[in-house]
Amino acid sequence: MLKQRKQPPSGTIILDHAATHNALSRSMVADLIQTFNDFHREKSVRAIILASSGETFCSGVNLKEWHAIAKVNDPYEQWQEVATELQDLIEVMLRFPKPIVSAIDGPVLGMGMALVLASDLVVSSPRARFELPACKHGLISGLVAPLLSFRCGAGVAARMLLGAESIDGSEAHRVGLVHHLVASELIWAKGHDLATKISSSAAESVQMSKRLLNEMIGESLITQLVSGAAMMATACSTSAASEGLAAFTEKRKPTFP
Repeated sequence: MLKQRKQPPSGTIILDHAATHNALSRSMVADLIQTFNDFHREKSVRAIILASSGETFCSGVNLKEWHAIAKVNDPYEQWQEVATELQDLIEVMLRFPKPIVSAIDGPVLGMGMALVLASDLVVSSPRARFELPACKHGLISGLVAPLLSFRCGAGVAARMLLGAESIDGSEAHRVGLVHHLVASELIWAKGHDLATKISSSAAESVQMSKRLLNEMIGESLITQLVSGAAMMATACSTSAASEGLAAFTEKRKPTFP
């Protein structure tokens, strides 16, 4: 479900599960954490490019997998485990010592946006689309909300979380979610170019600068992620979530209480 390649000074992680539109299953989350740990030890790799194969960058969490959890007796403990696993992945990315560049060409939904927002730099084509449909499934974007507010401000977060607004690559660039807007065929090349520029700086200086941004300026971010994960687990245990997940699996419109 993941591919990786090393082309110093960049290393590339590719989400590669077209059948689910690169949805984040629990096994893919574990694989991502392991792959970041592997690249941590690669001294020749100075930055990571997070890319995807297929038409969709990431469709969010694997809702069919989540529906299976919803059907077990008293699933709250499992929801806590799922939320913690996702939180761990985001914290690994935020604390990863090397800059992470998301390279996006296509839709980014739900938890896929958390991957983008946990990255340090974002390269996108105009055909990218960013959307947070959790509420339509009776869920909440518990981990995306603090990241989106941190990166782009509360106004943009309200537009997307409450107003269910989908924005394209050009609008995402305007509001600061995307840093570099390029043609589809140039996305990876731009990411590699950024890695090359990063490699001309002192590695320790880059590492400390990232820590300054994510852990000191964003000092409350980790606490907010803990709270967001807990709220996400709670939301997953509601009747609205059960109905939303069932409707998704059955390919029908949900009927919420």
